[in-house]
Amino acid sequence: MGVSGMTCAACVGAIERSVSKVEGVSAVAVNLVTEKMTVSGDGFNRENIVSAVRKAGYDIVAPKEDEPSSPPLVSTPGFNLFLSFFFLVPLAYLSMGSMLGLPQLNILDMDSNPLNFALAQFLVSIPILFAGRRFFTSGIPAARHLSPNMDTLVSMGAATAVAYSLYGTVRIWLGDVHFVHELYYESAGFIISLVLVGKYLESAAKQRTSSAIKSLLKLAPEIATLVEDGKTREIPTKDVHPGDVLLVKPGGRIPVDGELTKGATEVDESMITGESMPVAKNDGSKLIGGSVNGERAFEMRAEKVGAETVLARIVKLVEEAQGSKAPISAMADRVSTVFVPVVIAFALLASLAWLAAGKPTDFVLTVFISVLIIACPCALGLATPMAVMVATGRGADFGVLVKTASALEMAGRVDCVVLDKTGTITKGKPCVDSVTPFNGFGEAEILEYSAAVEAGSEHPLAKAILGLAESRGISFKVAEKVASDPGFGVSGRYGGKTILLGNSRCMEKNGVDVSLGRGFSESAYFRGGVALFLAVDGRLASVIGASDEVKESSAEGVALLNKMGLETVMITGDATSSAESIAKTVGISRVLAKVLPHEKEREVQRLRSNGKVVAMVGDGINDAPALARADLGIAIGTGTDIAIESGEVVLIGGDLRGVEKAIRLGRATIKNIKQNLFWAFFYNVVSIPVAAGLLAFFGGPMLKPMFAAAAMSFSSVSVVYNALRLRKFV
Repeated sequence: MGVSGMTCAACVGAIERSVSKVEGVSAVAVNLVTEKMTVSGDGFNRENIVSAVRKAGYDIVAPKEDEPSSPPLVSTPGFNLFLSFFFLVPLAYLSMGSMLGLPQLNILDMDSNPLNFALAQFLVSIPILFAGRRFFTSGIPAARHLSPNMDTLVSMGAATAVAYSLYGTVRIWLGDVHFVHELYYESAGFIISLVLVGKYLESAAKQRTSSAIKSLLKLAPEIATLVEDGKTREIPTKDVHPGDVLLVKPGGRIPVDGELTKGATEVDESMITGESMPVAKNDGSKLIGGSVNGERAFEMRAEKVGAETVLARIVKLVEEAQGSKAPISAMADRVSTVFVPVVIAFALLASLAWLAAGKPTDFVLTVFISVLIIACPCALGLATPMAVMVATGRGADFGVLVKTASALEMAGRVDCVVLDKTGTITKGKPCVDSVTPFNGFGEAEILEYSAAVEAGSEHPLAKAILGLAESRGISFKVAEKVASDPGFGVSGRYGGKTILLGNSRCMEKNGVDVSLGRGFSESAYFRGGVALFLAVDGRLASVIGASDEVKESSAEGVALLNKMGLETVMITGDATSSAESIAKTVGISRVLAKVLPHEKEREVQRLRSNGKVVAMVGDGINDAPALARADLGIAIGTGTDIAIESGEVVLIGGDLRGVEKAIRLGRATIKNIKQNLFWAFFYNVVSIPVAAGLLAFFGGPMLKPMFAAAAMSFSSVSVVYNALRLRKFV
């Protein structure tokens, strides 16, 4: 749910403390950048959550459809910034013009007409105070709720300057004209105006961090072309239902997920999967909503619409990731909870110390205001969420979806990558690559017998044989008395003959001599494939070799991981010789072979117990236990079959090069966060003592409030723009 009124990390801490006390709440996380709150627990009441947020001095945002699309002009950051500077110029001229030798109106001259001089500054200050009213409307209630925030510091500093200046104006009116030199209207004006500049730049930068989501949302077309009874008509995409037949024109965007039913084309899926080359699509091919059609029109059947589409799920995933917190932010969160009260106390103590040392009132006041203004909890609060927002958005551009900020942080620490073979390194769809006949049998006859006994099977090898028979135009009937022997093979009666198709153990079990085909089967295993023996009436008819093709990108993906200095391990249930052949092809030196699916989790844990930070890469279904056991689970997804729920990181296109990108993005993000936190802490550690008069103690100058305001704004803006550098990650 959305939260309004937050300005800094202190606001986040106040809301989290208040909501965490609600009965039934087990965890609460508030994101300063996205202004969203995530609450988890069992049996909590939403009204109690809203009440807790309001008790902390903030409010829940509940947008309504009939709300105006944009706020009133006087509420926009741009208008308030313009208003403040429009009146800051004459205020600065009035207060400092004479010191700079600029001509002054006699009626407003500080020496000739001190009261007019003071009153004019007061009047010009009023619009500036109005422009910065949010600091008062947020900061004062926050202090009243005992959870002071950045706005409290700004409002206290500006209010103190104005209040003392009003006191001086009254004293001038009473005839005490020396107070004309102790007016601080311009300090209040500069404080508000410069902080507004920082907030405006910060707000503009935040808008840029959400550009990834905005660009994803724009991918889905608003209009789809529905085909009914041979006629077409345009309808809103939101009105498309599963089963509808749609026409996609050349160059048009595919409206929803579905299946191509008529025609052939090439589709650009780069905006979603990160795959740069167009993908060929034919009858039965899966289509992703939001991808761009090539030069040929086609018809498709809608399968997933609305929130169920890949695009909608990606947008939701990115939004959730951007709203999560990284463990590295824990220290900043703890500091932020006490930051503002400590700063206020420090400002009071420093002022009292200088007062006791005999310094004049204007000096003491300058110290108090400068300390309040220069302290910046914003930089601390923005350091982590800004970097996470930009990084997760940038990852989505590459088809790398990071589900949580903690996963992004863990990706940066990985030093060992375990890769499942089937469906990860290979395509997961075996194909027949050799048919070797024996004892006078021909290839067409071999394929007919094999297809006949495999006709009803869903096994991948059966599909490979059936696919080859179909492509060769081999006609066959379904065999009779088909029986499956799991782990061995299949048998049946066809054309009055007994057909047996299986592995070498199946042949031995049934007394078939396979000595003629032994060399051919070993060759298939050596290539990383498998061998099936076909026997007809007890005689060896053929050795059929099949293999699971290695993905074109696998070797490059592994090479990139090796180049990063990561240990790469392949895990598979295949025989050692077959597994080592595949591993050698792609450049993996360590192989864990003959590992059953339920044993993969144990192997991952063994690597972790040896001190490795392990990323497990798998298809997200059979490898689910191992993905969960690893420090970082990376699920391979392909098209509409993407396994979003299975891993902490999802590679939409199934390209192993995405693993390297995910890990490198994690490293870049952690580096960026550490930079942000260092400068945020360093800025406050150095600037607050300077504002308290450290330089003056050694005979140096005092820090003026206007420069303190500029420095405070610069600190938060610099953190934001440093995070934005991640948008250039490639």
